[in-house]
Amino acid sequence: MVASSDPEFVSCLAAAAVATAAAVAVFLVRGSTAVPAALWAVAAALVFSLDMAARAAGWLVDPAAIAATRLVVVALSLCPTMAILGAKRPQHGVWQFIVGSLAGVLVMPALSATLVRPGSMPDVHPVQRWFMPLLVVVGWMNFAATRHGVAAAAVAAGQCLLLRPFLPFVEPGGIMAMRVTDAVGACLVALGAVLAAAQSIGWPVGVRGRLSALQAQPALLTREIDLPFLALRETLGAAWALRIAERFNVVAEARGWPCRLRFAGLEAAGDPDDHSWHRDAIRGARALLHRFVSDAWLRRHVSRGFSPGEYGSRVAPPEEGK
Repeated sequence: MVASSDPEFVSCLAAAAVATAAAVAVFLVRGSTAVPAALWAVAAALVFSLDMAARAAGWLVDPAAIAATRLVVVALSLCPTMAILGAKRPQHGVWQFIVGSLAGVLVMPALSATLVRPGSMPDVHPVQRWFMPLLVVVGWMNFAATRHGVAAAAVAAGQCLLLRPFLPFVEPGGIMAMRVTDAVGACLVALGAVLAAAQSIGWPVGVRGRLSALQAQPALLTREIDLPFLALRETLGAAWALRIAERFNVVAEARGWPCRLRFAGLEAAGDPDDHSWHRDAIRGARALLHRFVSDAWLRRHVSRGFSPGEYGSRVAPPEEGK
């Protein structure tokens, strides 16, 4: 009995690791609109842990019930990606009702099978079978070009293994034979979640190379625009980072600022002694960033990534009136 439960036990431990990493992420992204996504991840990991614990203890043995529970886990695991896609103030709070509605729609086949046709397998529509892996790919692509690219790839691969019974052309009736696949998928998700959390904790180490490459760039711009933008890119992914850069560049071009915000960070040109446009550029960037983060978040990431004592006069703000 113990040997037969080994894959479920491994899956349970992996799901617990994901829940722990997601809980750490809630703390790390505090002050940003990524908090709901982290909370959805915690919920999905906890439900998956309960699912695997019930199977390991022998409380959940009916294939139909296992398939229905797995569909609930899969639906919740897709919610963080949807939450990120709507992570802009002020609608990010209301957006969570849309995310919850999506989860409800995705679990409808499980509810129907449990309440209307007890003992039958969930009848997942082909459109839903294609939509779920598509949403996994969207979540991976959002972070593929960031420092969390490897972690996102591991999470996406694990999610695909976990939702395998509901992929196109796969019958959920074989879910009992996927115990080892479930364990591998859970371990991949755990690996990605723990790696992402570790990378977020060590973020200042990751920006040292970026700072050393910006010796010619005014320090105030690096501190007030470049570092918060890079931190937000790692928090919300490419979709919102590119949108912020696009809006900033439109304003920069209209006002004649000799700088552009790229995916890799700020690029400033022009006379290094001309500070006349710096504060306007900072105000413009902060107005965009405030749609996603609080002042406390901005202060925290600026202080983590840029130490005035370490960089001396480079961090001194320009004198007023220049």
